[in-house]
Amino acid sequence: MSITASDLVSLDELTEDEPRAVIRALAERLAAAGRAESADAVFDAAWAREEQSSTGMPGGFAIPHCRTAAVSEPTVAFARLPQPVAFDPDEPSDLVFFITVPESAGQEHLKILSTLATSLMDDAFVASLRSAQSPDHAVELLDSALGGRTRQQAEQPAPAPAHSAGASQSVVAVTACPTGIAHTYMAADALKQAAERLGIALQVETQGSSGSTPLERSAIAEASAVIFAADVDIRDKQRFAGKPVVAARVRRGINEPESLLREALAAADDPQAQTVDTDDAAAPHAADEKPESFGRKTQRVLMTGVSYMIPFVAAGGLLIALGFLLGGYNITDTAEDIAFGSTLWNLPSEAELPDPFHGFGALGGYLGAVFFVIGGAAMNFLVPALAGYIAYGMADRPGIAPGFTAGAVALSMDAGFIGGIVGGVLAGAVAAGFRQLDVPRWLAGLMPVVIIPLLATIVAAGSMVLFLGGPIAELTGALEAWLEGMTGSAAVVLGLILGLMMCVDLGGPVNKVAYSFAVAGLSGAVAAGADAPLMIMATVMAAGMVPPLGMALATFLDRRLFTRAEQENGKTAVLLGAAFISEGAIPFAAADPLRVLPASMLGGATTGALTMAFGVTSFAPHGGVFVPFAVESFPLFLIAVVCGAAVTALSVIALKRWARRAPAEAETPEMQLAAA
Repeated sequence: MSITASDLVSLDELTEDEPRAVIRALAERLAAAGRAESADAVFDAAWAREEQSSTGMPGGFAIPHCRTAAVSEPTVAFARLPQPVAFDPDEPSDLVFFITVPESAGQEHLKILSTLATSLMDDAFVASLRSAQSPDHAVELLDSALGGRTRQQAEQPAPAPAHSAGASQSVVAVTACPTGIAHTYMAADALKQAAERLGIALQVETQGSSGSTPLERSAIAEASAVIFAADVDIRDKQRFAGKPVVAARVRRGINEPESLLREALAAADDPQAQTVDTDDAAAPHAADEKPESFGRKTQRVLMTGVSYMIPFVAAGGLLIALGFLLGGYNITDTAEDIAFGSTLWNLPSEAELPDPFHGFGALGGYLGAVFFVIGGAAMNFLVPALAGYIAYGMADRPGIAPGFTAGAVALSMDAGFIGGIVGGVLAGAVAAGFRQLDVPRWLAGLMPVVIIPLLATIVAAGSMVLFLGGPIAELTGALEAWLEGMTGSAAVVLGLILGLMMCVDLGGPVNKVAYSFAVAGLSGAVAAGADAPLMIMATVMAAGMVPPLGMALATFLDRRLFTRAEQENGKTAVLLGAAFISEGAIPFAAADPLRVLPASMLGGATTGALTMAFGVTSFAPHGGVFVPFAVESFPLFLIAVVCGAAVTALSVIALKRWARRAPAEAETPEMQLAAA
């Protein structure tokens, strides 16, 4: 069966004047032609997609599209409207292409559909459709466009276009949209055409529904900058770690491709330009690399869980700290009663506030209770989020629900952080296993949304309840008791170890393990009034501040040992270090790892040991010097940080003088980029 037919074409017949009505009319045409089981089902799916973002395009055409079980074959209906309809308020559309594909459409079908979207960038093709004299003529044009090129060809990253001899920079780009059928490929072609006009070497990766061919590592390495034109998360973004980046909505890639390319070139020449986050630099690269090892995969999925967990911890921890600031540290006794039993116009009475009360009046007590309750609710997502996104890292979206459920069970059984990891890994493994099954086509559409989440939840959460939760809870309790019993030299040794871990890779996996260990005990410590987890949190935060502050201090003490770019980065590192952003030292470590990392570890170990020895506690998981209200014994906290930063600065200066490299009087662009 052809992908389109004359009874699916309307030339100047539809009189509907709004997108919703046009889509419904085309859905009814599909049903009347026997291409859909239900016009309502097709319309509902297409309109749900349209509400995510408009499918109106520059040039006066729109491509509403959807996946639905109401169709069994990929189909294109076409309408040329007598009066343009505002799919895009800025540029109404008179040509409408309605693309529908089955829920379980194979890649070959989607390749054909995405080819249509790319063909619409051909002005001659669009002009021919606008002047078509009959439905048969329109079908002939559509068939010619769909058969003229394959999506497989379009998927290959384009070779560098011919460009002027003066062009010395290349750019790579990734395009993606929620459905991955239209906008993705149109943005890619618009960028390619603009690059040819500007004489820029450009390669594009389209992360569409028909799959994608990842950019080669060599292309990424040679690129001066990267463009992300996307309305969804970019897959494997860590491949571009450290590259100057310009990020925009996918529609801007279609509407303003030349502007995006010029911004990318400007970012390449700006040492202060935004770069792709390097937190996940250890994750797998493109498909031309060796298969991912078990150890690397384990690291990747654990770091996925941790990275998604941290926002819950940061928001919840800081809200709890604000609650203590306003309502006093014994607000925990009556927080729920005050928060839910009072209002802004009916503040708690003196008798309802904690006794003794250390807050700022009745209003402070009420707001403190509200912040504490909200923060506690956010912290309760810590273990479920960790487990859910570990499972997501292993099995993609079908793993999220089983992982969250297993994590919630671990939380309810007091299995804590360890239980969340075990539950997440179990849920992800089960969901990933079910994804590998070869099932009949009629069942494939139900697998990711019903069957896999249901069965993986039963296996993972059930195993936690029946077999694993109890023993893990006992192990967690024993660990907490051991931490509570640590005093004197044992606590100092723990602080030294945590300080080393925070500084060994500056935001990498080891750093994240130490940080996760600290935040895992924060929620329970607040509720139970335990000090040891709060001391660990303070130690980890203080040690993580040391590398950027130490390197900044070193650039101030002996500027001759550092390049000009490093001297400028030293100024920025002061703010980053003060805010507990260890990555502020990465430019220095990238340029001279054998001196910077050991010096950072020495300083971090010093700060960690001192913080534990001083007995400093922190109710906040992040913020550095900007959350003094959340850090008990804040002056001692600052003393520990300053001592560690001084050790780092003096150590790196000594190491650079002992085996000194010649200062770079004239820096190369590569050095400037690395330092930035």
